Amino acid sequence: MKGIEIMTEEQPEEEIILADLSDEDLVVQMHDDLYDGLGEEIVEGTTILLERGWSPSDVLNDALVEGMRIVGIDFRDGILFVPEVLLSANAMKAGMEILRPLLAETGAEPVGKIVIGTVKGDIHDIGKNLVGMMLEGAGFEVIDLGINTDVEEFLGALDEHKPDLLGMSALLTTTMPYMKVVIDTLIEKSLREEYMVIVGGAPLNEEFGEAIGADAYCRDAAVAAETAKRLVAERRSSAA
Repeated sequence: MKGIEIMTEEQPEEEIILADLSDEDLVVQMHDDLYDGLGEEIVEGTTILLERGWSPSDVLNDALVEGMRIVGIDFRDGILFVPEVLLSANAMKAGMEILRPLLAETGAEPVGKIVIGTVKGDIHDIGKNLVGMMLEGAGFEVIDLGINTDVEEFLGALDEHKPDLLGMSALLTTTMPYMKVVIDTLIEKSLREEYMVIVGGAPLNEEFGEAIGADAYCRDAAVAAETAKRLVAERRSSAA
């Protein structure tokens, strides 16, 4: 007796109309869209919430920052990897293009401000770029000095922007020691206490961070965002 083949048609996924969702459901959907790196949907969701009377800071914090927090947790736990996180970060960036000028108009304060750069002699920037995106996703204003950054460039940016934090990255064992050059220069110029310093990069570890006098070593971009928020919150609470 021959088996009977039963043909089943795949049901197409029902398209989600963002404009039809309640505010609460739309925010949850934006978290999912950020997770999936869907930039166009993030732009649409951001626009809809603003049209419904949401403030730019509420859209940023409730929809984008919270969505990137979820991405950061799964990246930290090894569920997501760099390519997926870059897609999420680019989707976040698309939403920020709309929000940034509106936030500036309202005078909304960022969570904190950080200057970042890959140190002199090192031209690797994927990790540093990811850190910058995750920090922006966490609500920081990020000043990215790029690659091959020498001590004078770091000092110039610190003087110009007056950030809370300085972040340095290195991917080569030969360029790691330059981080200490920057920190020692801050000490020589009596500037070390003004800025918290975080460091990261593949060849680094916690012991190295401690040895050069950094405030924290961050093993990946998600940890960098968490650490930066913690350090800024601790400093502000101690100053209060």
